Amino acid sequence: MKKKLMHVWRVNPLTQKILLIMRLTLFLMVLSVFSAFSSSYAQKTKLNLKFQNSQIKEVLNEIENQSEFFFMYDNKQIDVERRVSLEVNSLNIDQTLQKLFEGTGTSFKVVNRQILLYNDNNASAYSQQSTKVTGKVTDITGATLPGVSVVVKGTTNGTITGMDGAYVLGNVPVNAILQFSFVGMKTQEVAVGGKSSISIVMEEDAIGIDEVVAIGYGVQKKKLNTGSTIQVTGENLQKMSTVSALTALQSQSPGVNITQKSGMPGEGFKVTIRGLGTIHNSDPLYVIDGIAGGDINSLNPADIESVDVLKDAASSAIYGSRAANGVILVTTKQGRSGKMQITYDGYYGFQNPYKEPSLLNAKQYMTILDEVNFNEGLAAYDWKTMMPDIYNKVNSGWEGTNWLKEIRNSNAAIQNHAINMVGGNDASKFSLGFSYSDQQGIYGKPVEPENKHYTARLNSEHVLYKSSTGIDVVKFEENLNFGYSEKQGIGIGNIYWNDIHNMMVGVPLMPVYGENGTYFNKDDKASTGLDDLSPDIANPIASMVYNRGQNLSKNYNLNANASLEIQPIKNLILKSTFGYKMSSSSYRQYTPIYELSTSSINTIDKVNQSMSSGYSWTFENTLAYSKKINDHSFSALIGQSLEKWGMGENMNVTNGYSLFTDFEHAWLDNTKGLTAGTTTISGSPWGQGGLESFFGRLSYDYKETYMATVVMRADGSSNFARGHRWGYFPSVSAGWVMSNESFMESTKSWLDFLKLRGSWGQNGNSSIDNFQYLATVAFDLTGAYSFGNTKTTQSTGGYAEILPNKDVKWETSATTDLGFDARFLKSRLGLTFDWYNKKTIDWLVKAPVLGSYGTNAPYINGGDVVNKGIELALNWNDKIGDFTYGANFNIAHNVNEVTRIDNGEGIIHGDANILSQGTTEMYRAEVGKPIGYFWGYKTAGVFQNAEQIRNAKATLQSDPQPGDLIFVDTTGDGKIDTKDKVEIGNPHPDFTIGFAINLGYKGFDFSIAGTGAFGQQIAKSYRSFADTKVQNYATDIFGRWHGEGTSNKLPRLSSGSNANWQEISDIYIENGDYVKIQNVTLGYDFKKLFTKIPFGQVRLYVTAQNLYTFTKHSGQDPEIGYSPTVNNELQSWVSGIDLGFYPSPRTILMGVNIKF
Repeated sequence: MKKKLMHVWRVNPLTQKILLIMRLTLFLMVLSVFSAFSSSYAQKTKLNLKFQNSQIKEVLNEIENQSEFFFMYDNKQIDVERRVSLEVNSLNIDQTLQKLFEGTGTSFKVVNRQILLYNDNNASAYSQQSTKVTGKVTDITGATLPGVSVVVKGTTNGTITGMDGAYVLGNVPVNAILQFSFVGMKTQEVAVGGKSSISIVMEEDAIGIDEVVAIGYGVQKKKLNTGSTIQVTGENLQKMSTVSALTALQSQSPGVNITQKSGMPGEGFKVTIRGLGTIHNSDPLYVIDGIAGGDINSLNPADIESVDVLKDAASSAIYGSRAANGVILVTTKQGRSGKMQITYDGYYGFQNPYKEPSLLNAKQYMTILDEVNFNEGLAAYDWKTMMPDIYNKVNSGWEGTNWLKEIRNSNAAIQNHAINMVGGNDASKFSLGFSYSDQQGIYGKPVEPENKHYTARLNSEHVLYKSSTGIDVVKFEENLNFGYSEKQGIGIGNIYWNDIHNMMVGVPLMPVYGENGTYFNKDDKASTGLDDLSPDIANPIASMVYNRGQNLSKNYNLNANASLEIQPIKNLILKSTFGYKMSSSSYRQYTPIYELSTSSINTIDKVNQSMSSGYSWTFENTLAYSKKINDHSFSALIGQSLEKWGMGENMNVTNGYSLFTDFEHAWLDNTKGLTAGTTTISGSPWGQGGLESFFGRLSYDYKETYMATVVMRADGSSNFARGHRWGYFPSVSAGWVMSNESFMESTKSWLDFLKLRGSWGQNGNSSIDNFQYLATVAFDLTGAYSFGNTKTTQSTGGYAEILPNKDVKWETSATTDLGFDARFLKSRLGLTFDWYNKKTIDWLVKAPVLGSYGTNAPYINGGDVVNKGIELALNWNDKIGDFTYGANFNIAHNVNEVTRIDNGEGIIHGDANILSQGTTEMYRAEVGKPIGYFWGYKTAGVFQNAEQIRNAKATLQSDPQPGDLIFVDTTGDGKIDTKDKVEIGNPHPDFTIGFAINLGYKGFDFSIAGTGAFGQQIAKSYRSFADTKVQNYATDIFGRWHGEGTSNKLPRLSSGSNANWQEISDIYIENGDYVKIQNVTLGYDFKKLFTKIPFGQVRLYVTAQNLYTFTKHSGQDPEIGYSPTVNNELQSWVSGIDLGFYPSPRTILMGVNIKF
């Protein structure tokens, strides 16, 4: 086994727990007892050495490399810098050391594999007066620090702090210096001076020279990392007091665009790393505790130790096929040696809308509708005759129904509680956690959304066999994460399944309830005259409750893995890991009988139940080895992975005629028989797939100054035909710590660290349906037919489902990255910069196929896209006396451009009927443009008078009137048609930012965090204008044209089928720039005030989330991640469309952090 020199001044804090804690004098006494047991190995081991004018420490290094010995010594006594010339051939250790130290006064003792070097004249130096020192170590916030190394400088006498940050160290010379060191903290030295109690506060080391980051199948010193990565600690995530870890990541991850899919509880986020690279699944790969494919939303932030984002291909290439969109590594909290520590973190708060749209009241609504009729050449409504009771109420001061306010759930509750326990010893460590969170929605009353989430976690590590030299020869680890959630919600989909949208267009003349106290329905409409306005308008709250509000979904997930690690010799580690993921879900919904209007009616009540359950597994084996030869360090990893997924099934049943009329009893058992046209039954398998992989990584550094890494991964996927199943994904990266060079000595006063790095690598994507290379046959209602003369029943037929494509292959993403990391002014200022160029080629897209083919399209490799950008991160941390302060700022710029689409026109078309029924496509992907850009007409204002119309060279309207839009002839051909449609907006931001400020003083802490996005546009329309003219408006309609000079933006009021409104143009496009004050927190640790309380920390805090948003967007929330679903397929490449987006709430909460 190979051992490294244990120089006290260069000990890695990660290995401090295995240092021998013993006085030198005691060690000398024990040596004489055990020396006999080591003589056999010492005599048998033969050494061959040849050195010319080399330092003694180089000789000792080589002895360690050729044997299982390692050296211990006091660097004040032994001059290891002295140069010697030595040649040894087949001599044992005694003979070699005698020759090496002959005439120097240096002696040695051997015990087991340990060799102590000491000076004959100072062998009793440690018999002088000594004392016992105790104390506690905390960070600048007052939190205790376990695992801190406390060593008498220049000796091996030391210990580590326990879970409460306390330490006890005996036999400390009264004139000694104690050295305190910890990963990520500045090393401190304190003179003992005869004191028996020494407590210190450790400060964060901005360089983090020994800090390690996850790199995929291992860790690496941050200093030596040559890729582009971000690490966010669990502590920083937890400080944000969010239900989801992704919310907390938003302000701390440059180059990672995290956008809420919806503000409704439990809806998750849309995450893209360095731009959108595909029109299909663009989510990054999540790896939780080493197992790929997990769900970060299933974890409570309190469970997370750290999150590492691998942004460039060099960092993520080790994950190959599924890393084209980047990789997010999540490590849950692990066990530690020492006294068991218990922590409780909890908060409770209230949520309300940050901003609400201003809608027309009843009187304004009546005036606007009369104006529509006037512009259409129709008579004004005779409101008094048509609906006399409502007319009189309005004239008496009734403002009508504000439907959005009616469903507002004021002071919606949010709470989170998490308990974590951690402890163990050198043989076994564990970490255990439980959490519960509950968040209500701010809209949806009386069926307000709610998401409850429960988690349980157990991580443990057990050393089954430890060698006499301290090597963990056999080690077993397991990680188990279980999650359960219950969620109920309302409609947040398209214009017909969006309850926020429905409330904003609801007719304000309609009351919520009728005369009998039930929801206002069709009979009430007839009796009040509202049917004369429109027979189709319906009570939107009743529609929400009946159609979309009575539901409950339950989800279970289990993510578990177990690994066995064998280290036969030092630094040679064989690891086998088996991972298992299980998920199960159920959904239940009830739809009662109702009649709200002529078009909103249900004559048979329905019960729907669906269930889904399945699992996947992973089996991985890796062999890692690291070696240091003088100043050269090598590490190598090879591995193999097998993965199988899709072992599951779905079932969905709908039936009618429930025995009961409430959701509580809405079970299939309580329905009657089968009903034609109502009963539907379906069941299907998930669709299995598999992946086989081989991978390797080789890293090298010289003097921690010059670094290089090479990675190769080969993946074989069952999604492709033979000959295309294997994809090969290489990467190379290099780094240079320039600040280590001698010619940089003059900069030491202001430059602490400077590393240049560069990388290139490839990743792949195989996310398509199985069997695209086969001519599959489908059996469903699409192929149903009638046999003979019987037309009342149909038989299920088979039909050709897709055209086969045997040539479809891997989608590939190649990224070039250049960057640097720097630290200035005693590490107070940090700077990180990256430039990247990411090219995604051979897009996996569905081919366009003529309807006459009679089959669906297969996937093809049909396009390329390029993302180019830069990222900059700055941070400052400092301390003035008891006052600490810090600031962080990051900015990212990305340009997205499609460079190839393999069809005749170079376009992937979007879908119609998005903003309103009757509208054409409004988004598309096109060569030379960003993915999902908004497509429509440009306008040049509004025609103010007839003369302006006569002077117009071309108009879209056949008979334009004053007040109509002026559509721009962009082609200049003298006519306006679809050829004049151009890019009118881009939903992707040009720049994103994140920022934070933190202050601390004697137990008080204060922080502000925020995010921002600039350069993007939002397509917004709350009215489905082509459906009916009687939908309500927001008050921005007051900015319409209603006479010459009144407006040059919005046209005159008219029916929705008028070209002014039905043709998609830039009047629907808004500036989407925003800056959000995401989190403001003020806290105080009462441990500072009451020092004798039996807790390590008692911190109370108050937090405001989503406190203020700076934006010109007129909607409720400019952070819009909504993607439409068309033909049951999510259009994930589309974003920035506001049809009535469920906004994120403003939250005020109080919380506590307690450490026992």
